[in-house]
Amino acid sequence: MAEQAREIVAVVVGGASGIGAAVAARQRSDGATVLVWDVKEPCDIACDVADPATIESAATSTVDRVGLPTVVTVCAGIGHSGLLLDVDPDEWDRVMAVNVRGPWLVMRALARRMIDSGVAGSIVATSSVSAHLVDRNMGAYCASKAALNMTVRVAAAEWASSGVRVNAVGPGVTDTPMLGGAPVDRGWLAKVAERTAMGSIGSPDAVAEAIVALHGLPWVTGQVLDADGGLGLHSPIDSYAEVIRTQGPHR
Repeated sequence: MAEQAREIVAVVVGGASGIGAAVAARQRSDGATVLVWDVKEPCDIACDVADPATIESAATSTVDRVGLPTVVTVCAGIGHSGLLLDVDPDEWDRVMAVNVRGPWLVMRALARRMIDSGVAGSIVATSSVSAHLVDRNMGAYCASKAALNMTVRVAAAEWASSGVRVNAVGPGVTDTPMLGGAPVDRGWLAKVAERTAMGSIGSPDAVAEAIVALHGLPWVTGQVLDADGGLGLHSPIDSYAEVIRTQGPHR
């Protein structure tokens, strides 16, 4: 008799809304057992990634409830704006605690359990194109995502021999609660859509598809896949957009 395939147990950290919720829905539709960790409802386990104790508690509770998770997605994060001359040091520390330290602690807690159990797994963190694109007035956020990218790469190098892959997805501007309800059809978001090669801002489902795809690529680790619709292809000078406005797109 053929050996029965192991049921996939997945964790989505920050899965109550936005990209994380889309990932959890996609994985459940594919038949996985999924537990959502978040600071807000709806979630299966309450977890504040800024608090190391709650991360360890969430990891233990997850294993007790559904077994060892081998597919981990870390979407928890916060936005931030402020000029580097003006950012309060406590604000800087909060951004780093949630966007870098928290994902590192989550990845470490669950990777350690995989490694100790001799079980291979996949971890994907949600970074941002802001990790490598300079956004004035977003210095703390940019720095946090750049640090997360390097954390992912080092973790991938350290854990690969144990069968744990670590990657990241870098969304562009995506229609999630982080945008604060700003209208997508006018104002600054309409301008972002115009600058994006594919002509719109991103959707949680589109980014979730990239995350799920990375989980399924067994020979890929230490990579950051930008899922930005081509937003990062343009110079900030954005002369092409001016051409489109004045002459129409080239055929």
